[in-house]
This record gives sequence, structure tokens and C-alpha cells, in this order.
Amino acid sequence: MAARAGIVVTGTEVLTGRVADRNGPWLAEQLRRAGVDVGQVIVVGDRPADLEGALRYLRGAGPDLIITTGGLGPTADDLTAEIVAAVQGRPAALDVELERHIADIVERLSAGRGWRLDPESTAAATRKQALVPAGAGVLAPVGTAPGLVVPPADGAGGPPVVVLPGPPRELQGMWSAALAHPVVAAALAGRAELRQQTLRLWGTPESELAAVLREHDSQLDGLEITTCLREGELEIVSRYQPAAEPAYAALVQAISTAFADTLFSPDGRTVDEVVADALLERGLTIATAESCTAGLLAGRLTDLAGSSAYVLGGLVTYSNAAKQDLAGVDAELIERLGAVSAEVAVAMADGARARVGADVGVGITGIAGPGGGTPDKPVGLVHLCASGLGRRVERRVVLAGSRSDVRQRTVAVAMHLVRELLGP
Repeated sequence: MAARAGIVVTGTEVLTGRVADRNGPWLAEQLRRAGVDVGQVIVVGDRPADLEGALRYLRGAGPDLIITTGGLGPTADDLTAEIVAAVQGRPAALDVELERHIADIVERLSAGRGWRLDPESTAAATRKQALVPAGAGVLAPVGTAPGLVVPPADGAGGPPVVVLPGPPRELQGMWSAALAHPVVAAALAGRAELRQQTLRLWGTPESELAAVLREHDSQLDGLEITTCLREGELEIVSRYQPAAEPAYAALVQAISTAFADTLFSPDGRTVDEVVADALLERGLTIATAESCTAGLLAGRLTDLAGSSAYVLGGLVTYSNAAKQDLAGVDAELIERLGAVSAEVAVAMADGARARVGADVGVGITGIAGPGGGTPDKPVGLVHLCASGLGRRVERRVVLAGSRSDVRQRTVAVAMHLVRELLGP
């Protein structure tokens, strides 16, 4: 049986959406790799009562481990260590050695960055960060804030609480030490491996997948299967313990048989990775000419490390003049059919390939909105073309959503167009 954990992410900036939560998902995946299943991720603001309530709720759920992130800084709203100490029944006291260590870090940082610090305020802040609950383990700071491993009070029962800083760089740098701490290791002793595998489909409705899963339900015991439809891709994630490996093999067989034409990633790779691998394996290069997406496809193609081996460049041809001057689109073609047309998308793809000297070219032209649409060419209409290797793959789509939605979904379609062009 897998060990279980709960996570509390603190910070009003995260709760209100001003800052995206990067810590909860990262920790959940790291715990999964360590054979620990996450039952809950709770986000709370910088209010002591809410943090205490979240901790007590998780304790009542019976996990083997609780992890908190954030609230370890020197300001008045950083109260995580104090609240955890109270919930675990372990009063805090000043750790003089830790205080000196934090003071040295602050002094080095201020000298390197040219800060002018008030000695009294700095000393008070350092003392606050050096308060350690009785019997707690200290995790060495990566920034200025130390982490903590706080066991429950003697005889009280309950899980230990690992207290980690909020900045992702600091949290991630401290994680291996937290997982290796003897209290944490003891809490997770005997944990079973928790495997996770992903299948990805393109263009298959969830209703069709649901029917196949129902048909094979008796073969899938031991699998926790979740599905997510995102930008046209249907992601199927299975989590299971080693004993259920035959059930996962049955799932893969069922999906492969039912959706042979739309299963593009049986091994969990993203479309970005599939495209990159295909270009690298064949020694091919790619270039783009984009209108309504204005370089978003080129940006996505270059998100992966090593993309300089296959991405030669991209043209942002937003205006008709730019389509003509940069991508070589015939002015008469635009005049006759309009910039948003299948023929112009083809000319842009061919132009990108020719002008940049790539093996594969992609052309995108459309109406992202919210204005600019007509009855014949509504908002969300996009024409795309991928050309090269002696053939072309074209697509006309009408995409719903905001301007940003249309642009992002267009890029997803373009990635799959390239995948199709490069496929067998």
C-alpha cells in the first residue's frame, strides 16, 4: 500500500491567483516518484486560523506525512513555523547557532547586492527565522529561510510536518534533504512503488473513450484512471502499484485497438517531444510564418532544450505587406481570396520554408478576435498548412474562446499538423 501525504500551500498571493502555485504540483509528482500518494493539496492565505484549520483537517484525514510551503520569511505575515509548532504541540525556542548561520547568509546577500539594512530590524528578522520547535529537525537554508521537520508531541500521535519555504528554487533545493530526514523516512517506511503512465490521443471525444473503458472495466482492477481534455488532446493518466501491471497492459491494448488512428503518444511523450524527436531523428529543420499567432508557434517549438538543432527561424507576418515582403505571398492572391484563406496559409508555409531554407514550413493565418469577423469568415477561423518532404498537410478550423484561447489552440493544432506531416 502506498504511503499518503497532504500538502498545504500558504500565501494570499497564491490563494488570490496573483502567483500561480508551482509548489503543490511539483511536490505531488516528487512524492509520487517516492511511492507516496497525495490525498489533498490545500491552498490557504496568510491567516493563522486558516492555516491551523487546514493542518488540523489533514491530521484528521490520517496521512503519513504533511508538507507545508511558504510563510517562512521574516515579515509579520510569515507564520507557518509558529502555527505548525502549536498544532504539533512543540513550543518554539531560539536556535542560536541557526541564528548566526542565517545572519551570515543575510550579510553575504546584502554585501553582494548593495543593500543598506537597518541592524536592529535585520537582527529581529533573523531571530524570527531561527525559532525552532522543540525536537524539530532543521533543514539547511537554500535562501535565508531554514526548513523544518516537526514530529508530533511525544505520545500525541499523528504525522510529522515538513515545513518548506515558498520560493520554488529554495523548496526544490531542500527537497532531497527533507525526504532523507530520519523522521520522514520512518514515517514513509514500507511504502510501495506507485507507478504512473500516460497515453495521449488527438481528436478523440471523451465520450468515445468512456465507452471503451466501460467495455473493458473488468480488466482494469487496480488502476486509478483519470482523463483530461486539453486543447484537443485527450490525456489518459493511470496510477497503480506494480501488481496491477497486467491491468495497465490490458488498458494499453484496449486503447491501441480502439483508437489506433488517434493515439499519438503511447509512451507519455508530449506532442512537442514527438515533433522534436521526429525532426532530430531524420535530421530535418523547420521554419514558421505566423499571422494571428504572431510567433507563438516558433516560441513553443523552441521551448525544448536543444531546439537550435532543428528550428531555423520564424516570420511574424501580421500585415498583408509583411506576408508579401517576408514570406513571399503573392499580393494578387491576398487581394483575390483575402489574407485569411487556405491558399494564403499554403503560400506562407512554402514561403517560410523557402526564405529560411528549412525542410519543413508552417503557415498560420486567422482571425483571433474579438473583432474582425464576418459571416463568411467568423472570429476563430484559422487556416493552417505544414509543407515539406514533397507534401502538404492543411487544416481549416473554427476555434471557440477568447483571443488568447484561439491563439493557444491554434498553436496546438499546428503542432499536430507538423506531427502528421512527419509521421509514417
